[in-house]
Amino acid sequence: MKDQEIKVTLTTTKKEKPKSDQLAFGKYFTDHMFIMDYNTEDGWHDARILPYGPIEMDPAASILHYGQTIFEGLKAYVTKDGEARIFRPEKNIERLNRSNERLCIPQIDEAFVLEAVKKIVSIDKDWIPSAPGTALYVRPFVFATEANINVVPAAEYKLMIILSPVGAYFKGGMNPVKIGVESEYVRAVRGGTGEAKTGGNYAGSFKAQKTAAQKGFSQILWLDGVEQKYIEEVGAMNVFFKIDGEVVTPALAGSILHGVTRDSVIQLLKHWDIPVSERRISIDELYEAGKAGKLEEAFGTGTAAVIAPIGQLTWKGQDLVINDSKIGTVSQRIYDTLTGIQYGTVEDTFNWITVIE
Repeated sequence: MKDQEIKVTLTTTKKEKPKSDQLAFGKYFTDHMFIMDYNTEDGWHDARILPYGPIEMDPAASILHYGQTIFEGLKAYVTKDGEARIFRPEKNIERLNRSNERLCIPQIDEAFVLEAVKKIVSIDKDWIPSAPGTALYVRPFVFATEANINVVPAAEYKLMIILSPVGAYFKGGMNPVKIGVESEYVRAVRGGTGEAKTGGNYAGSFKAQKTAAQKGFSQILWLDGVEQKYIEEVGAMNVFFKIDGEVVTPALAGSILHGVTRDSVIQLLKHWDIPVSERRISIDELYEAGKAGKLEEAFGTGTAAVIAPIGQLTWKGQDLVINDSKIGTVSQRIYDTLTGIQYGTVEDTFNWITVIE
């Protein structure tokens, strides 16, 4: 696969681009898409970039019946000088293979897929919005295409990359949100698919999220799937808490996602000599810290929001207000630094940026 070329067929009918104030997440898509196929005889082959459009699929395709699919999400940005850049794409592609391994999907050549990401972003570079807080969302995904409803891993797959211009995550400013602690449903258990970025994890969370939204919560805080005692993630994001001067985040123990933003935050905190630890943290410990006045900040981390500050938790009817529902100084500093690196206003001393030619 390393030596194959990416065939390019450019569209002859370009779409009208949405205005920045019309952008929402995942609503608009660019002019082109990347596709590469897999079968057991040829491996990954026929890499190509085509005009964006529907694909044909057999009704018996394995993905439609057994959900054998994984995906990733990363962003491309444009600086004030017009330079297009992507934040840590190699980490997302590395994680793509981790998910592939868990879902019995053949491994991809990470260097080749990185080149594919760079090429399609370069072709549709003029779709990267320039308004503050906007970006071009990059969605690589793999799914089983073999027409076979036997309950076995498929022998045929597609890897695709599509692009979507997205608006600023915080429309009215970065205001801390109210989170409901989920006590009925669970997201994942150790040994399951929790650390894989696979579609079923997200479909399985919809019920709890819908119920939380009806109660007025912006998101839910997931607890572990065995004891429902230890904190795991907030919605689809990793989560951090600043307790008595130390920043704590749940350890990667097989049931939560290896977040790229999570890793970036940990590196920043260590660089700033702010104490940070990855360990088990129970909801009881968190509430005790809150009652003792030691819970200073809480925030989620992920590609979409970068930092999502948490102003209140509600667990079994008990409200826990964090930092008077205001953004913490560490949360704000992390957000400003990461977005500054992404948009080119802060020096990239960690070599996290890949420039698109």
